[in-house]
Amino acid sequence: MSASVGGLQGEYLDHYVTEKPFDPQSIEALTEEQERYYLASQWMMMWWRLKRHRLAVGSGLVLAIMYFSILVSEPLSPYNLHTRNTEFIYAPPQAVNFFHEGEFVGPFVYGLDYRLNMENLKREYTLNPEKVDRIRFFCSGDEYRFWGIFKGDFHLICPASGGTLFLLGTDRLGRDIFSRIIYGARISLTIGLVGITISFIIGLTLGGLAGYYGGWVDNVVQRLIEIIRSFPELPLWMALSAALPVTWSPLGVFVGITVILGLIDWTGLARAVRSKLLALREEDFCTAAVLMGAKPRRVIARHLLPNFMSHLIASATLSIPAMILGETALSFLGLGLRPPITSWGVLLNEAQNINAVALYPWLMLPVVPVIIAVLAFNFLGDGLRDAADPYKTL
Repeated sequence: MSASVGGLQGEYLDHYVTEKPFDPQSIEALTEEQERYYLASQWMMMWWRLKRHRLAVGSGLVLAIMYFSILVSEPLSPYNLHTRNTEFIYAPPQAVNFFHEGEFVGPFVYGLDYRLNMENLKREYTLNPEKVDRIRFFCSGDEYRFWGIFKGDFHLICPASGGTLFLLGTDRLGRDIFSRIIYGARISLTIGLVGITISFIIGLTLGGLAGYYGGWVDNVVQRLIEIIRSFPELPLWMALSAALPVTWSPLGVFVGITVILGLIDWTGLARAVRSKLLALREEDFCTAAVLMGAKPRRVIARHLLPNFMSHLIASATLSIPAMILGETALSFLGLGLRPPITSWGVLLNEAQNINAVALYPWLMLPVVPVIIAVLAFNFLGDGLRDAADPYKTL
């Protein structure tokens, strides 16, 4: 079929109409898909957007594995947290092998022979190719108390009977570093979640009140924020941590450090919440909610906070690694958690001696899970921020 264009004679533009019969099924299928999209909840649309961010999904899986490991630290570890192998002090990492003299024998490690170098007093270990220590799986090993309650001796992997399995080497007391890193994750990862909970409760409450009411409430909150932010963060952490009584139990020190990190980290979130509420409280939907009799708490929680959910999610995912790094720094400096509590920072505290690090560099390996956790939180936060953006389309 042809038609004239723009009223010009002799110029035609061909256009085509499908000759296929009308298929109502295709229209219904399209309508159902549109219905699924338009009726989807905010969380469902966030999940659809997040799935497209592969780096964020991968980081989320890494964090899920790390947090699952803290639930089963005892069975995952080849050794008990306090097991000492006095014959293998500062032993190097043992590589896992599968073939011995050209024959497949399964996962195993070669045994270690030890001698003391009298020139530099360094412990030197050499592999013994004649000693093949096969790794055992789903086995009985060192006894432990699961979460300090139930006795058990089941382990996912165990060294061979009479053999050793030091995947990341040992420390100055002959304790397996790999096992201690797994145990340390329980404290280092938990302190971030507990600390961010305290920080968010304070930040959302004070920031919400300051932004919604304004006036003298806003002035009081802003002056409090300015006072806290005027102190250098790390020296303030150090001063408050040093003020904790040395007679406190390990659990009390853990709670104290967590509260300190939470009480200091809320100021940035409170200012962000205040600025957003100041901009949103004059919107028509907020005014309509007030005129319908909604209380301030409902207006803030139901109508205002969801409008900048992406910023809250980004703040949370960035604050958790900041708290993990804060605990690690304090424990590294000897002002945070102390033995017998085991965290990644406590493990790195043993690497302060530069001579020990130069001779036994595997003592720095506890920094690897810190880096992985921080990067995973940052990548996940980037994906969640994009997924929660109300103006971002699928």
